[in-house]
Amino acid sequence: MTKQITDTIMMIRPVAFRKNEETAENNYYQQSIEVLDKSEIQLNAEAEFDGFVNKLRDKGIKVIVFEDKKNPSTPDSIFPNNWVTFDENGMIMLFPIFAENRRGERREDIISYFRDNYDVSSVDDLIRWEGQNKFLESTGSMILDRQNKILYAAISDRTHPEVIDEYCQKTGYRAMTFSANQTVGTERLAIYHTNVMMCLGERFAVICLDTIDDISERERVIESLENTGKEIIEIDEIQNNSFAGNMLQVVNSKGERFIAMSDSAYWSLSPDQVERLEKHGEIIHSALDTIETCGGGSARCMMAEVFLPEKVSSAESNRTDDIAPAIEE
Repeated sequence: MTKQITDTIMMIRPVAFRKNEETAENNYYQQSIEVLDKSEIQLNAEAEFDGFVNKLRDKGIKVIVFEDKKNPSTPDSIFPNNWVTFDENGMIMLFPIFAENRRGERREDIISYFRDNYDVSSVDDLIRWEGQNKFLESTGSMILDRQNKILYAAISDRTHPEVIDEYCQKTGYRAMTFSANQTVGTERLAIYHTNVMMCLGERFAVICLDTIDDISERERVIESLENTGKEIIEIDEIQNNSFAGNMLQVVNSKGERFIAMSDSAYWSLSPDQVERLEKHGEIIHSALDTIETCGGGSARCMMAEVFLPEKVSSAESNRTDDIAPAIEE
């Protein structure tokens, strides 16, 4: 049976984190922190990253950490779920990225690591679409119901229907697309990534339905979630702005379920919402304030799920604290 959640996560430790001017064009969650200089922002991001990784590992989640590289400069490398997927069938897929200064995040040494340690059957990509200025930023753009082969996607500058169509042809998913908007000044503008307003677990969905302005589209999404047995936990736009939609359900080797999110997301939730979520797993929350403010992304964006089958030699080690060759403890 296809797994919806995984016990293995890939994360990238930043070396030059900052607000990315290229992504700020359509990521309205990004803000500048005027009171901190570049070195202070980087130190804060490192501390937040390490704290989050430690909390995941303490619960038995396997976290594979790669150190970012200084050249090329990739200020958003801390969000690797935008450029790659590692699928249960052994396929690695690489995705077209909107911002040119993010395309260097796609690294051959990372792909080689997974080839060496996991049963990789193929490496495919959709990168050619960058030449047509059409993008699909992996599980930032797509919320995948792996159990039912449904792809939920809010169309935006970073999520193009034609690229979705090709992805579906390659993978057998059925697309459910819609528009999701946020208020910016006096306008309603497209939310840059679907995973900001929606999270899908095994048996639940956290979603900001208020961002889907078209009522018929909203009803289609609700119907699809209900028909696939998902408990809908609705959040409002204020909570959405606190990244309450940007969470991820994970599992450890003991089969214990967890839901990972930021402190800002957790503290925005009502007691009832927390209680409903805790039926689906223990909540792990961590302070990610600098990362959220400058990067405009949160906990889910930082975690690239690894569903690849592990090679026997690697699985025998049964470690939860893998360190990629480029990083030292």
